[in-house]
Amino acid sequence: MEIGIIGSGHIGGTLTRRLSSLGHDVAVANSRGPQSLTDLAAETGARAASLEEAVQGAEVVVVAIPLKAVPQLPASLFDGKLVVDANNYYPQRDGDVAELLDRSLSSSRWTADHLKGARVVKAFNNIQAAHLMDAGKPAGTPDRIGLPVAGDDEDAKRVVMGIVEELGFDPVDAGTLDESWRQQPDTPVYGTDRDADGVREGLAAARP
Repeated sequence: MEIGIIGSGHIGGTLTRRLSSLGHDVAVANSRGPQSLTDLAAETGARAASLEEAVQGAEVVVVAIPLKAVPQLPASLFDGKLVVDANNYYPQRDGDVAELLDRSLSSSRWTADHLKGARVVKAFNNIQAAHLMDAGKPAGTPDRIGLPVAGDDEDAKRVVMGIVEELGFDPVDAGTLDESWRQQPDTPVYGTDRDADGVREGLAAARP
């Protein structure tokens, strides 16, 4: 697939490496411009791109940037795109966002509200980058890590679950975007590397 990755930090950089190694056509962009991505591109074979270049030709766009930067993204660029939201809300970094602090909105619903027209799916937010890089295992392996995938568009969710599987993890349907708070920080599945059954149990046990 043609995959655009917005953000070259821990998760964005890891997904650039992993997805390129699997043979996907990856374009990666960040806020500092393509010239800052020369080393990552040389290492992985991904294309260093502008934001527009990374999004326009992509079948899937991964957004892995500080949540506070999401409102700066040009929403019209993402219209109709399948967007994987790998972000988390950290108040100490992202500032006070009332509807996220009081949990009246999941962070992915908040993101989807900014990127109106995009088909937003929540994934890759609850696993450490080092484990995303190194802990994938073949299907059927005991204790294979499960990753929750939440979204309102069933077709989009299916595509993302396929990518999770390809990366070596068991995809777990985590419900809708409004239910994706169950995989946010300070929940049982956040950073805990549970298997698929454990993820299902953790999602069910999460409390607002």
